[in-house]
Amino acid sequence: MNVIERSVERLRTGIGRELASFLVIGVVSTASYAALFLVLRPTLGPLAANALALAITAIGNTAANRRLTFGVRGWRSMLRDQLGGAVALGAALTITTTAAIGLSFVVPGANRWLELAVLLAANLAATLTRFLVLRTWITGSAAPARSWSQS
Repeated sequence: MNVIERSVERLRTGIGRELASFLVIGVVSTASYAALFLVLRPTLGPLAANALALAITAIGNTAANRRLTFGVRGWRSMLRDQLGGAVALGAALTITTTAAIGLSFVVPGANRWLELAVLLAANLAATLTRFLVLRTWITGSAAPARSWSQS
């Protein structure tokens, strides 16, 4: 097998599969986040609505990625893995809060749809960080955790 074939096979069975699973979970989490933000925004304001929506969706996101993306099952490391999710949440919260505050300076009184668009863009920027944090935290390294052909 040549270098290109090995690279393609690695993408298909290792990190490529992890990224595909992470993407699907991310889409569901982002849709849930957006719905929660829009429901919470009128009473809490943009910063608190963002923080609460991110916190709520982070728990499910971490649990789903732990099991479906990284193939980790059981209770043994669940608390530690959720702590990794909290670290990823902190990074996402920093990025999205900075974006929301920046928007308030650039467009004072922005409507909730513009706020949501900016927050979703910031969330997209935080996604790579989230993947790397969770992958490193849950699997213990930045290398593929296991061969998916064995699962």
